[in-house]
Amino acid sequence: MSEINFQSKLPMVGTNIFTIMSSLAQEHGAINLSQGFPNYDISEKLKSLAQQNIQSGFNQYAPMAGVPALREALANKMTNSYGHSISPEKEITITAGATQAIYTAISAFIKPEDEVILIEPAYDCYSPAVRINGGRVLGYQLTFPDYSIDWKAFGKLINSKTRMIIINTPHNPTGTILRESDLNELAKLVENKDIIILSDEVYEHLIYDEEKHASVLAHPLLKKRSLVTFSFGKTFHGTGWKLGYAVAPEYLMNEFRKVHQFNVFCVNHPLQKAIATFLADPEEYNSLAGFYQKKRDFLQTALASSKLKPLLCSGTYFQLYDYSELSDEDDFTFAQRITKEFGVASIPISPFYTHGSDAKVIRLCFAKTEDVLAQAGEKLSKIV
Repeated sequence: MSEINFQSKLPMVGTNIFTIMSSLAQEHGAINLSQGFPNYDISEKLKSLAQQNIQSGFNQYAPMAGVPALREALANKMTNSYGHSISPEKEITITAGATQAIYTAISAFIKPEDEVILIEPAYDCYSPAVRINGGRVLGYQLTFPDYSIDWKAFGKLINSKTRMIIINTPHNPTGTILRESDLNELAKLVENKDIIILSDEVYEHLIYDEEKHASVLAHPLLKKRSLVTFSFGKTFHGTGWKLGYAVAPEYLMNEFRKVHQFNVFCVNHPLQKAIATFLADPEEYNSLAGFYQKKRDFLQTALASSKLKPLLCSGTYFQLYDYSELSDEDDFTFAQRITKEFGVASIPISPFYTHGSDAKVIRLCFAKTEDVLAQAGEKLSKIV
């Protein structure tokens, strides 16, 4: 039987860079600092709560929008964190991870020929979701090496076709953050325009050096036009659970749920119950900044004698390193070579851009135990 003819919706998309580099790490027995997941387990308390809820019979469909107790716990958390009341019934939906929340938000609002502005380097799930829904991607490139935003230049991308702007703070892959001043500038640009803000805030608790998370939920103007996505997996070291949530004003959440109910409908019931109980202790997430800052600093110390130069990292569990003193190779070639020759896998930054990048930069994940970070530092320090 001959193959049928069809037109691919994503003709330029192949295997993503995370899969490529993790496979290369496995092939060469390298330390994998490429993909963003911890090599340590989740809380024993959280595991016990999950087991209890499975044994208690919460193994059938959850409510479409999420377990009420979890949404109530999140509404309280959001109010305490960001100072604005959030309705657990009308403004929160539990999702199968933040990626599903992002895809659902884009699918709910982006139509053919709508334009979506991405801040690049941009996490790789944004652009395909826009394009598969017929939208057009416009990339704004952060300035190197501080990866800041010139809001005047950014504003020149906005036109009558702009339907959505996607922001990410703390930012993957750069580790930078937006501040209140940035949100004020963004608010000026979108005021009185029919533009939705999709804010990816999965690393909200991973912010360092006494900085604070500037969420659109704390901004009175942006909150009214924003969908915000979060991840329990990133927060509680359980990326394999694929649990997250979205927060939005009711008029936007109504449209979000129309797509959500015909996509996954609902997500893991016993784990939702477990997290609802786990959230009762704010220290479980408020302690994360100190926990990960120590790891960031440990990796920087482990690489202090190398020619890899750390860029500013104010959040996430990723650190960018400039390798320009070591090589003129493009970042993909360099990342492949050090995986094969020095036994440490990283992520090149160019795949996070629509049209690539010439910056000599790689991303290392420091969500690892100190013994692994020490070994990686020793290996990478041998590059000359």
